[in-house]
Amino acid sequence: MVQLLGFNDANLQMIEDRFDATMTVRGDQITIRGSQVEIVKIEKIFKELTYVLNKNGNLTPNDVDTVIDLVTVNGSTPEVPKEFPGEDADNAILFTKVGVIKARTAGQKAYLQHMRKNDIVFAIGPAGTGKTYLAVAMAVAALKNRDVTKIVLARPAVEAGESLGFLPGDLREKVDPYLRPLYDALDDMLSAEKLKSYMEKRIIEIVPLAYMRGRTLHNAFVILDEAQNASAMQMKMFLTRLGAHSRAIITGDITQIDLPQKTTSGLVQIQEVLKSIQGVGFVYLGTQDVVRHRLVKEIIDAYDRFHSNNGATVKEEQQTNGSE
Repeated sequence: MVQLLGFNDANLQMIEDRFDATMTVRGDQITIRGSQVEIVKIEKIFKELTYVLNKNGNLTPNDVDTVIDLVTVNGSTPEVPKEFPGEDADNAILFTKVGVIKARTAGQKAYLQHMRKNDIVFAIGPAGTGKTYLAVAMAVAALKNRDVTKIVLARPAVEAGESLGFLPGDLREKVDPYLRPLYDALDDMLSAEKLKSYMEKRIIEIVPLAYMRGRTLHNAFVILDEAQNASAMQMKMFLTRLGAHSRAIITGDITQIDLPQKTTSGLVQIQEVLKSIQGVGFVYLGTQDVVRHRLVKEIIDAYDRFHSNNGATVKEEQQTNGSE
């Protein structure tokens, strides 16, 4: 009962804050007084929390908050598998309305271990390997567990064949398309009501990388996405924004750099700069870690073969021209 209700009844308080009903605890019994609709929902919440507690051996604020959200917003309970082995529990990051977000491949499991162990982690790999999605899930879990008080998600607004100047609308509307993948990830992990509240209170911020200059972020979980399109100076600027009790995840694909040819990618350079710094982790994901449509993996492999063969052909032509 102590674990169910939380230290100093913290879990009970979280439930009471969301309902008008009153709850009284005597021994191992909980009495609920309120409308029939609320009583049914609260009973469902306690049943689900008891299930999670029996399976995992403990309850985190994230567990409690997630169960409350799912029952109150969707009228349903989390899609927690009936059998949730210890190994899978170790790989789980967040319980959400779309199910359990967890590391699924060997590379993703290594990524998760680095995120749990290091304050700064670089995840480098092709599209579809879960770099951004798992980082956002880890940030939301940290926020719900009260490990941090703020999430900041940043992305370089670098054109990939399209100019900002030709996009319609004001600056915010021009930049929003670059930030859309971050919104999409958050939509899967938080109810619309909760996400709106966090955004309005600036507990969650989604900003272009350029807007990070001059800031110092304390007690924050900071993510830089598409970091291959950050210049060397921008990368240094981003990393030096971290304040006390903050963490950072930097993700990118060094095969998809959209910077001008003479501009050094900060993600490429940083691998050499920080390679021996303790507390900084580097994770390299590959096509074996792709968790999107099966064709995504084949498309990436096909491009790799094409560029490899094309590079070999160019080299042979240069050697032939040189011998002539």
